Amino acid sequence: MLYLDNSATTQIHPEVKEAMLPYLMEEFGNPSSKYYSVAENAKNAVKEARHSLASLIGAQDSEIIFTSGSTESNNMVIKGVADYYSNQGKHIITSKVEHPSVLETCRYLEEKGFEVTYLDVDKYGRISLEDFKSQLQDNTILVTLIWGNNELGSLNDMESIADLCYERNIFLHTDATQVVGKVEVNLSDYPGITFLSCSGHKFHGPKGIGGTFIRKDRYDLLTKITPLLHGGGQEQGIRSGTLAVHNIVGLGKAAEIAKQSLTKNIKKLEEMESYVSMILKDKFSDQIEFNHDNTQKIPGVLSVQFKGANNELLVKSLAPVMAVSTGSACSSSKPSHVLAAIGLSIDQVRSTIRFSMSSFIEKEDLEIFKEL
Repeated sequence: MLYLDNSATTQIHPEVKEAMLPYLMEEFGNPSSKYYSVAENAKNAVKEARHSLASLIGAQDSEIIFTSGSTESNNMVIKGVADYYSNQGKHIITSKVEHPSVLETCRYLEEKGFEVTYLDVDKYGRISLEDFKSQLQDNTILVTLIWGNNELGSLNDMESIADLCYERNIFLHTDATQVVGKVEVNLSDYPGITFLSCSGHKFHGPKGIGGTFIRKDRYDLLTKITPLLHGGGQEQGIRSGTLAVHNIVGLGKAAEIAKQSLTKNIKKLEEMESYVSMILKDKFSDQIEFNHDNTQKIPGVLSVQFKGANNELLVKSLAPVMAVSTGSACSSSKPSHVLAAIGLSIDQVRSTIRFSMSSFIEKEDLEIFKEL
């Protein structure tokens, strides 16, 4: 079976597994403990992994906070900013195509008295910069916008968004779950990004581990937020709880591999995406329609309408030979809110399949598309 649901999760890299194994067995120490060797070894392993993730995204090591994944990171940042800065304003801006962990958190905050603006998007899922600019208010304390869309692959113009937030001194959080490890990210080029969320299992690391970037201020201190988890004060007091060293080591190794292979992988994924698109066009002609454009996107992600087909039945029928999805794995029981937001009818939404590739695939594997 050909696995083509890499936007949902990725296969763990063999080198990642090998790096993790010692920290499940021999090196079982708690990195918060002192003096004895297994604790020191764990502490050093965490330090190395933090450096690897920071290096992948162009951050300082001390700006990385480990979490259980992007859902926790998104919740931590949005709720943490809202709580800590509520006396400075209660307006938040997001978009209609965010991940459920952002949208549901924003809806929760609306119940607590916050005003949330949900920006419309264009037919490819990107916000309008003019619309965004017009919605900024004096009491806007946070902007939270996805960098790369998990269903369409579309990239928002994060440079322009970050510049606007920087000029207005507004906190900007970006859910970069689909971008980190797949597209070049150098946060030193985006001074307006205050917070970023990512997750290890999206770039061949383990599940259950992610990272939050929190930018340091001009005093070299992390931007203040209210912690989501209180306790022993781990992770600079931002995220308490005993560190999952084996998962952190896996995340670090995945980040190291992603950085080394990024340019090569991008080129490979772009070529495979082009090849699959060509096969589908040749085979199905006007029976299909692509929901994404071909520029400013995550390589290797295709969103395709098979006109007149039911996507759930299509996914089921393809399952013996190909693993694909109808959209986000985190909201699979509902019609896609992303596709609805870009203006598709319910029939178009229910005929859409997402194919998402990884560097583990070879071009010859894609010959299977000719047999559809």
